[in-house]
Amino acid sequence: MKILVTGGAGFIGSHLLQLLGRQKNVEVVVYDNLTSGRREHVPEGVRLLEGDVRDKALARLFLQEHFEAVIHLAAQTMVPYSLQHPDEDCSVNLLGLLNVLECCRQGGVKNVVFSSSAAVYGDNLNIPLQEEERLLPTSAYGITKMTSEHYLRMYHDLYGLNTTVLRFANVYGERQGAGGEGGVVSIFCKLLAAGQGVTVFGNGEQTRDFVYAGDIAEALWRGSQLAGHHVINVSTQKETSVNTLLAAFKRAVGRDFPVHYGPVREGDIFRSVLSNSRCKELLGFCPAMNLREGVARTYADYLQKNGDK
Repeated sequence: MKILVTGGAGFIGSHLLQLLGRQKNVEVVVYDNLTSGRREHVPEGVRLLEGDVRDKALARLFLQEHFEAVIHLAAQTMVPYSLQHPDEDCSVNLLGLLNVLECCRQGGVKNVVFSSSAAVYGDNLNIPLQEEERLLPTSAYGITKMTSEHYLRMYHDLYGLNTTVLRFANVYGERQGAGGEGGVVSIFCKLLAAGQGVTVFGNGEQTRDFVYAGDIAEALWRGSQLAGHHVINVSTQKETSVNTLLAAFKRAVGRDFPVHYGPVREGDIFRSVLSNSRCKELLGFCPAMNLREGVARTYADYLQKNGDK
């Protein structure tokens, strides 16, 4: 099986490539513009092709390589950036996806997996959120993800492409940058490794559904083998408060540290958790990494790579 991973040199891609490397009879090609991805995230023996998913020349690659599946991770993932630069967010996330889908249609690809986000739901307290909930995104990023989902459904309906949309909860793990929706974990890693305290906006009782990137990788791999069109949340279905996250960090760091509680940021969602019943049903697994262990791994990895900076 030959798989193309767009954005494969990024944070989630690095975990996916590790998992794919353990599979038998799987050949992986990575396509990444290295804007946020890093060459060192791509294991030895895996081909890395540098390029932009909006490039029309991408079609030649599909005709040459005959990919069976595409896992599309390439995206602009920063919510604040999407609000400041909605045109660029739209260009990368929508036009990039459309170019990839056209390449898939013309190149005979059978399966496409798309990395969507809990941001498509917006601020909805009907938790745990199920996939059938109405979508009311509150950011340009969420809007492009929602619109992308419609295109994937259309390409399945019109052209028979097997399309799986995975809506990620708040992803965290080793090699994450300070952006993205689970970025609070990497921000805490950076501050605590430098011996500083952390700032929490609000009283710390706001909740998120933190899911480990290794579990996300498993969902992506399993999703690449589904027939039909599916929309699936990938989550722990556990509400975790920021205060609980801080407790996990205190255990990982091995010491207490100052915590400053500041005013609530406008637009922040207070509670967020996704149902994972469909993930269990269709993908046959449930994200298993517990927060304490996941934070410990993430912090240890950050220290190893950045402890002397």
